[in-house]
Amino acid sequence: MASKLTISQRRTLCSRLGRVKLRLLYKASVHGFTAAAFHLRCDGRGRTLSVGYNASGRVFGGHTERPFSQSGSFEADDQAFLFTFRGEELLKYPVSVPIYAVRMNGNSGPYFGEALVLIHGNNAAAFSKPGSYYNFDAEEMHGNDLILTECEVYEVEETSELERPWRMIAWESEKRAELLETIKTYKPTDASVSRVRVLLVGPVGAGKSSFFNSINSVFRGHVTSQAIAGCSGTSLTTQFRTYSVKAGRGGKALPVIFCDTMGLEESPGAGLDIDDICSILKGHVPDSYQFNPAAPLHPESNDYRKAPVLKDKIHCVAYVTDATKVPIMPSRLEEKLEAIRRKVNLMGIPQLVLLTKVDEACPLVAEDVSNVYKSGYVQQVAQEVAARLRVPLSCVVPVKNYSEELELDLNVDVLLLSAVLQMLRFADNHFDDIADQLSDADGK
Repeated sequence: MASKLTISQRRTLCSRLGRVKLRLLYKASVHGFTAAAFHLRCDGRGRTLSVGYNASGRVFGGHTERPFSQSGSFEADDQAFLFTFRGEELLKYPVSVPIYAVRMNGNSGPYFGEALVLIHGNNAAAFSKPGSYYNFDAEEMHGNDLILTECEVYEVEETSELERPWRMIAWESEKRAELLETIKTYKPTDASVSRVRVLLVGPVGAGKSSFFNSINSVFRGHVTSQAIAGCSGTSLTTQFRTYSVKAGRGGKALPVIFCDTMGLEESPGAGLDIDDICSILKGHVPDSYQFNPAAPLHPESNDYRKAPVLKDKIHCVAYVTDATKVPIMPSRLEEKLEAIRRKVNLMGIPQLVLLTKVDEACPLVAEDVSNVYKSGYVQQVAQEVAARLRVPLSCVVPVKNYSEELELDLNVDVLLLSAVLQMLRFADNHFDDIADQLSDADGK
């Protein structure tokens, strides 16, 4: 499930709630605009944030530390408040009569006193009555538009800072310079290959194209965008594209090529086909090939590269995964990733996981990217995605892509460059394995 809150709105809300993260429990457009669907997913969950959206573009709702139930009684909560957004600014309306902060009504959705109700009965509507236990201006809060287009309820979870980082890394300009130089001067151990080819695979919106753009930005010295990236329900990348990175404007090409693909989709017959992935891995797919989800590339096609050599093949696969969506990864998508992983394993190609959007997943990291390995939550997500994709935790690399920034950030650069270095190291292992196999064959 995708959150309807913007990144900025999530950050603003989290900053006012403490060091917390928001986990989406209920989304009316997915689970139903009914009291029963709300209570099924939200009762007994503890601290929550309920958000309503209307056709006027207003975003408003309420916060409570009391777990929802269907008791019919009022619950006291002196930390309860209602809120709305005015542009990017958050306006809060604290509860004025705490003993009537929240009503546990089994026939409605979130029920804040007698002041605001989201999902009124079994209808996509809100009920609002200012002055009853909360003081607010109805026009200011929701513009008197009480027809909901969406309702979401988030569990508010504390984020933890570990006593010791779960992975050590140097956050210094010297480290950045060292990584840049190591990548620039890298040479594959196989003389027939001049540049390592890394295939980026992942769901729609996970950040594959954004990762390339971010790496390109680091070496250009400023934030730039070459690969098509953005927010969409379907893949913005429809071709197989290979992207070179240059060391500065007009500089020498680096020894790595990023191969971008269509995003994976959970629906059968949508997104990138697994047969096309196999063709890419083996080097049969040329640059700019137009994907057709209904018909994978056929060996008899004019576009099919019939005799690829090692330099045409993939030397490392990176699964790009959104950290905010790991806990709610659809089972069908997980099955597709598992099928791909098995194919890659059979070919002996090394694999790692790029865990993107770690700053959106954890407010501690949003405050400072260098907190990424101090975050207990990011560690948990990394462990979970490692278990789901059946790779060692050492193969999971957290990164933050450049998305809304206009200037480079040292800590973001260090994370991104560390990920590229790990890809090159994995590729070296692959070349060594090929050399050993050839040596064993010659010795027979």
